[in-house]
Amino acid sequence: MAVTSASSVVVLVVEDEPAIATAVANRLSAEGWAVHVAGDGHAGVEAATRLRPGLVVLDVMLPGIDGLEVCRRIQAERAVPVLMLTARDDETDMLIGLGVGADDYMTKPFSMRELVARCKALLRRTERAVLAARTVGTEQAEPPITFGDVLIDRAQRRVSRGDQPVHLTPTEFDLLVTLATSPRTVLTRERLLAEVWDWADASGTRTVDSHVKALRRKLGADLVRTVHGVGYAFEPPTEAAAGTSSAVPGGA
Repeated sequence: MAVTSASSVVVLVVEDEPAIATAVANRLSAEGWAVHVAGDGHAGVEAATRLRPGLVVLDVMLPGIDGLEVCRRIQAERAVPVLMLTARDDETDMLIGLGVGADDYMTKPFSMRELVARCKALLRRTERAVLAARTVGTEQAEPPITFGDVLIDRAQRRVSRGDQPVHLTPTEFDLLVTLATSPRTVLTRERLLAEVWDWADASGTRTVDSHVKALRRKLGADLVRTVHGVGYAFEPPTEAAAGTSSAVPGGA
């Protein structure tokens, strides 16, 4: 599916290092996107409210308020795909970023080619979500996926476990659907990266690992099985497990 017309895409870059902000803005502008730059956290929140961007590229370490708080405030006002940039290669920080509503992250230093690929993937997923929402109640709407106490409503992009809604980011939702549509089948990290992120470079497989950890934290550790050295498989809950889920309803 083609990405939404470049001329209609507004990208907000929130980055306090001028050299990085300029380089990112120039590269994304070369894709035909309308790019705006904010140099600190408060300016980023204000710009997101004013511009209503289709994508936010957000640094974690910012003056004023940090990127995590910026992401919280942006998502509280309006759902928008967020790609976080971090200088710290720490999985805990990455999980925190995903927990406050970020859809993907990249660790500095990064290649501009990969940055563009990740941005395009986020925009494609957003477009797919919009099209899916338009089919709700029509014959084209995809039927829900149900396993035990787990309900995955693909048309409305909602998930619940034990009748409790569970908030997932758009990327987490797509990852869950990809796994759940092939239950008990081991999917490699590379395949998940290609199908969910539209990114075929194996250097991004740690992104898959972090998103799986986020899914387990929100839905329970029993749903996704790790096959060491290969990838992951969705394990439908048993009746016994359905009544004792360790999921955190609506967890962030």
